Amino acid sequence: MSDASHRSPHQPGRGKTVALFVTCLVDLFRPSIGFAAVKLLEDAGCRVVVPEAQTCCGQPAYNSGDRRDARALATQVIAAFERFDHVVIPSGSCGGMIAHHFPALFDDDPEMRARAEALAGKTHELISFLVDVLGLEQVAAWYEGTVTYHDSCSGLRELGIKAQPRKLLASVAGLKLTEMRNPEVCCGFGGTFCVKYPAISNAMLVDKTGDIATTGADTLLAGDLGCLMNMAGKLQREGRTVQVRHVAEVLAGMGDIPAIGEAAASRARAAE
Repeated sequence: MSDASHRSPHQPGRGKTVALFVTCLVDLFRPSIGFAAVKLLEDAGCRVVVPEAQTCCGQPAYNSGDRRDARALATQVIAAFERFDHVVIPSGSCGGMIAHHFPALFDDDPEMRARAEALAGKTHELISFLVDVLGLEQVAAWYEGTVTYHDSCSGLRELGIKAQPRKLLASVAGLKLTEMRNPEVCCGFGGTFCVKYPAISNAMLVDKTGDIATTGADTLLAGDLGCLMNMAGKLQREGRTVQVRHVAEVLAGMGDIPAIGEAAASRARAAE
């Protein structure tokens, strides 16, 4: 076994209690991302709690103009998470919702707005928390392959996540990062955007998968499962063999599990 597989003795998060906001997509479609997040946080010395009362962050309702349901969901999230030192989320999209949009849902309620602002101030996307808050500079992981990285819109534009995942990926043994021409360009998912504007979304996605293929990378990484599922589906429909994974899975040394959509694709081929 490689030395990289052993837990690092440096634990900058020791003494910190972190609440993990799992996200709906991770819970329903890719629980391994949640387990990877827990491993990364615990390896950094954090005590991780997963509140059972957590629900959706309310972003789908918010983006659709349904402020009433978004506010009700935000109220539930605040109650479930406000007592913890930090709230960490393996998604820039959900992280951006809580950190930037929760307070405005309570403009008519000063007490709830103050609670929303307090939660927003201690809510972090997973990789940003590891690097920017804990000061983590490397991980003990190994991944054999060439990867390319997609900068998801909310994480990049709302939370400033760009250099952090690349910094930690540089410490992964065996991994080579090859950049796309336009890693910051949207993949066309955009939550409800792909449902409202499917033709535009698909055109954006075709451009993105073409850019991915041009890198020659065998693995695509990103920090948001919605984007990853969108790109994985298109890559498979185009007959491309690029594996798709959440960056946390690789950083946690879990790169040997089936890639996103891989098991389903195998069953489909077997049925033909």
